[in-house]
Amino acid sequence: MILKGSQRGGGQDLARHLMKVEDNEHVRVHELRGFASDDLKGAFKEAEAIARGTHCKQYLFSLSLSPPESARVSAAQFEAAIGQVEEKLGLTGQPRAVVFHEKEGRRHCHCVWSRIDAETMTAKQMSFFKTKLQGVSQSLYLDHGWDMPRGMLDKAARDPTGFTLAEWQQGKRQGVDPRWQKLIIQECWKTSDCQRGFEAALESKGLFLARGDRRGHVVVDHDGSVHALSRMLDLKTKDVRARLGDGADLRSVDQTKARIAERMTPAIRRHVAESKAKFAETAKALNDQKAEMTARHRRARVRLEAEHKAQWQAEIRSRSASLPRGLPGIWQRVSGQYQDMRRRNESAMAALWQRQADARQALIDKQLSQRAALQDRIKALRDEQARQLRELRGEIGRFLAFTTGRDGPAREPSRARQPERGSGRQRSRGLRLER
Repeated sequence: MILKGSQRGGGQDLARHLMKVEDNEHVRVHELRGFASDDLKGAFKEAEAIARGTHCKQYLFSLSLSPPESARVSAAQFEAAIGQVEEKLGLTGQPRAVVFHEKEGRRHCHCVWSRIDAETMTAKQMSFFKTKLQGVSQSLYLDHGWDMPRGMLDKAARDPTGFTLAEWQQGKRQGVDPRWQKLIIQECWKTSDCQRGFEAALESKGLFLARGDRRGHVVVDHDGSVHALSRMLDLKTKDVRARLGDGADLRSVDQTKARIAERMTPAIRRHVAESKAKFAETAKALNDQKAEMTARHRRARVRLEAEHKAQWQAEIRSRSASLPRGLPGIWQRVSGQYQDMRRRNESAMAALWQRQADARQALIDKQLSQRAALQDRIKALRDEQARQLRELRGEIGRFLAFTTGRDGPAREPSRARQPERGSGRQRSRGLRLER
């Protein structure tokens, strides 16, 4: 189970984020412990109010728990994992909130603690919490028999296509998965050892190296979007400059965009747009099916919760009515029979609570299986889109190479090598994109 934690303030922003149904198909507040309020915003307001009596600005500790994609983890197992983290980080007994999220056929959990000890009015120290979380995470993988990620065993084996939230949002705006785009640039970097070779590798994929205003080297896509090279490579700027130089001889971003606009014919642009439109049409049918399934699953959960609430209240009324009153009640209290009956009632209510929890988990597992099957189809579509767009990038790169008369990055006309008879420039005269 991947554990990611952070100290933070801004409790109201966090509450809004955790309860956002736009980004999650199902959201459920599982537990509010140590708070007087019965909703998440009110609970975090309490934590903020207490923190004002201290100098602590980051009065919350937020933890996300993400099990493997194929694992089916019950609420009790999440609670056990949270208990291990709580003990390891010294947060035992601190007020906490637990929220479950479900998205794309997977279920994960968020737990947020108040760091402020109300008795001493001091904040719990969170020294080396990342190292401690990693130890708990490895223990959870071993305890459950899950395959441990290679990156957890060896830092050098971590996924090189990791991306930031800003990169992911930029990719979503462009309709492109940023993971494979980032991987393309990293592959070009690995197969080249100088600026010229790197430019050639990028242009073979329809990408262009340029000089950024304040971000050093950047990569410009064929549609004009700009990506910081050091971020795409997960390297420091000085490491990029060590291989490519300071980039003073590169075109600026505006010059590169103008060059792309001159060389990208309307037919090529139409080809790219039609490819994206084709996948958008196919994805719409799956997205409509996903929306219908989500609405159906939500209705089923609301019905189950209503049934459980009615059953719970009916059981309470039945148990209360069975308690003796008057002189018989006094006698049972004196003789100790009342305490025995109370223990039986508490045991019966605990059994009812467990049955309801099991029924809720069974429904969640069933719905997760249905959603995971649909997600497999969505992932297959995304993979096919990535494959075809990768091939399209190669075609764009070959077309651009033909128009310059050589394989490799294009230079200014004054610096370009004059083509010989029968060279690529002459052969490209017959190259047309027929519709």
